[in-house]
Amino acid sequence: MKKLFQKYIHNNRGITIYIAVTITAALILVSFAIINITLKQIALSGAGRDSQAAFYAADSGIECALYWNLRNPTSPGMSAFATSTPLQNINCNNTPIVVSRIGATSTFTMLFAQPYCAKVTVAKINASTTIESRGYNTCSTTNVRRVERAILVSI
Repeated sequence: MKKLFQKYIHNNRGITIYIAVTITAALILVSFAIINITLKQIALSGAGRDSQAAFYAADSGIECALYWNLRNPTSPGMSAFATSTPLQNINCNNTPIVVSRIGATSTFTMLFAQPYCAKVTVAKINASTTIESRGYNTCSTTNVRRVERAILVSI
C-alpha cells in the first residue's frame, strides 16, 4: 500500500506548477484588460478637455467680434467691420489684433495662452451681420489631436 501511495504522489507532481502558471496567465490577462480600459478612458477625457478648450476659444472670438461690431470704442455708433469705415485693427483682452478685409468680409485671428486660438470671420451683407468663430485647442495645423469647434451668430 505504501508503494502505491508513493507512485500516486510521484505522478501528480507537475499539477501544482500547471495550476500556478494557469492562474498567473489569467491574472496577467485581466491586468492587461484593465490597463487597456484605463488608457482608453484617459484618451477620452483628453478629447473632452480639448473640445471644451476649442469651444471656449470660439466663444471668446465671438464675444470680441460682437463687442467691436456693436460698441466700437474708437468710433461710437459705427461697427469696426463696416465697409463704410476705414480698416482698423482691434484690441481684445489687451492684445492688438490685425483685421483684414476682402469686400464685405473681415477676418482676424485671436491667439490666446498657447496653444489655443480662434479664427473669426465677420460678413456684413446689406443690413445683416454674420459672425463665425472657429476655435481650436491648438494652433498647429499639423497636430493630429487638433479639435475645431465653431459658433455662428447672425445679427
